[in-house]
Amino acid sequence: MAALPLAVASARQAGDTGRAAVPAASRGDAGTRPHAGSRSPRLLGLGLATAARCGPELTSPEGIEAQTCVLTRGEDTWARTYYRNATGASLDSVLSLMGPDDRTVQTRCATGADDEPATCETPRERSRGGPDAYTAVSEFAEHGPAGALLLRSGSNS
Repeated sequence: MAALPLAVASARQAGDTGRAAVPAASRGDAGTRPHAGSRSPRLLGLGLATAARCGPELTSPEGIEAQTCVLTRGEDTWARTYYRNATGASLDSVLSLMGPDDRTVQTRCATGADDEPATCETPRERSRGGPDAYTAVSEFAEHGPAGALLLRSGSNS
């Protein structure tokens, strides 16, 4: 598991305004405290811990920076990409989570041209294997059906 600088600086969920960003593996949610006899041993005292398996931070010559992770909390698994678009143009992007039994979940991400750090996530799904059974890939391309691929970022190193 890795908590790299881009992930740490951008580790906010939608609705997290006003709270300091901390590595996903350090946060817990008090509202998700398991009941007695829960199967998950990953507790930090505040709730379930979020495990993150992230690939390297990548930068394209065109100005896209991204890092893609597979996240697991309790029985849920999802993908998240942390990115910054310094190209000056809106881009098309897709985040894919690939898991056991050839299961793939894809999310189209709105990638504006504002040059601010942002995130995109797939929906959470019930885990069907350990965290190593999942891989995430994000792709950023020029806008339009014939847009050139600018960056591909994966959760594996």
